[in-house]
Amino acid sequence: MPFKPHFALFLLSCLFVSTIRAQDYQTQNVWIITLDGLRWQELFAGADPELIADTRYVSDTQSLKDAFWAESPEQRRQLLMPFFWSTLAKEGQLIGNRNLNSQVNLTNDQWFSYPGYNEILTGYADPNITSNAKKYNPNSTILEIANQSPGFEGKVAAFGSWDVFPYIINDQRSGVHVNAGFQPATEETLSERESFLNELQEQTPSPWSSVRLDVFTHHYALEWVKKHQPRLLYIAYGETDDFAHDADYDQYLHAARRTDTFIRQLWEYCQKDPHYANNTTFIITTDHGRGDAIKRQWTDHGTSVKDAYQTWIAAIGPDTPASGERQNSPVYYTNQIARTATTLLGIPYDGKGKAGQAIGDLLNKN
Repeated sequence: MPFKPHFALFLLSCLFVSTIRAQDYQTQNVWIITLDGLRWQELFAGADPELIADTRYVSDTQSLKDAFWAESPEQRRQLLMPFFWSTLAKEGQLIGNRNLNSQVNLTNDQWFSYPGYNEILTGYADPNITSNAKKYNPNSTILEIANQSPGFEGKVAAFGSWDVFPYIINDQRSGVHVNAGFQPATEETLSERESFLNELQEQTPSPWSSVRLDVFTHHYALEWVKKHQPRLLYIAYGETDDFAHDADYDQYLHAARRTDTFIRQLWEYCQKDPHYANNTTFIITTDHGRGDAIKRQWTDHGTSVKDAYQTWIAAIGPDTPASGERQNSPVYYTNQIARTATTLLGIPYDGKGKAGQAIGDLLNKN
C-alpha cells in the first residue's frame, strides 16, 4: 500500500489529541467510597413510607418519623443524606434513580458482597467468585495495579469495616496497605489519635463478629490520609448492610445519615488541604442492591431477591460535570467504575480486556 502523507498526519493528530486528553484531567487523586448494600430507593427518595411505620422493623416509629419523615421524596432524601443532596447534587452527579429512567446495574450474577466488590475494584465479574469466603482474590484490583505504577508506590491504601477486605484486595500479593475488620493501626510510629483509636476499638463491642463499627474505619482512614497522602484511596463503610440484615430499619437509616456525614467530612478535608484541593475526585457506590418489589426482602440480597442487581453511582470532582441527579440517561454498570478511576489517574488499565469502559459522562468537564 503506497504511503499517504495525509494518513500519517491523521495518525499523528490522533496521537496528539489522545495525549492531550490524557493530560487534560485535573484529577490527581481518586477516592472510591462504598456504602455496603445501601438501596437506591433510600438514596433517591429517603425513608421508605411503608418501612418507616412497620413495627416489624422499627422499634420507635414516632422517633424515626421525627428524624426522617417528610411528605415528599425530595424532602425525605435531604433529611437522610444532606451532603449528597446539598453538595453532590449541585457540584457532581448522582446516577441510578430508576424512577427518572436512570439505571446502574451489576454485571455479576451473584448480587452479594465479595462478587460486588471484586466487580467494583477490577472492572469485571468473575464467575468463579460465588461466596463471601475468606479466599484471596486471584484477580488484581486497580489498587494493586496502581500500587505497582510509577508515582503511586506507597500511595495506595484501603480501609474497610468488613474483615474480608484483605482477601478481596489480596494484601499479601498486592502490597496494598489494608486496614479492615478489627485490625488496629500497626505502623511503628502512631499518631496520638491512632493510638487512641486502637485502645478504643479494643474496648468497644461490635454488634457483629466480622464487621466493626464504621466510625473506626472512617477515622483510621483519615489519620492515614494525613500521614501518607494517598493518591488512590478506598474506604468501605459497612453498617448499612449489617443493620439491614438485622431487620433494623431505625439503625439502617441512622447509619446512612452517619455515613453521609463521614463523606462530607472527607470532602471538606480535601477542599481545605492544599495537597487535595481542586484535584481530587470522589466516586461513591454500593456493592449490591436489596429487595423492594417484595417489601419484606429489603433486608436481603442475592439471586433470590430480584431487585438486588440494582445499584447507583455518585461522583464529584474537578473533571466531573455538575449534572446533578441524572434522568433519562444511558444504562451504566458497576464494572465501569474501575476504568473511570484509572482513566482519571492516567493509569493504563483494561482488566485483561474484560473491564467495563470508563463512564465518559463523569469525565467530560475538560
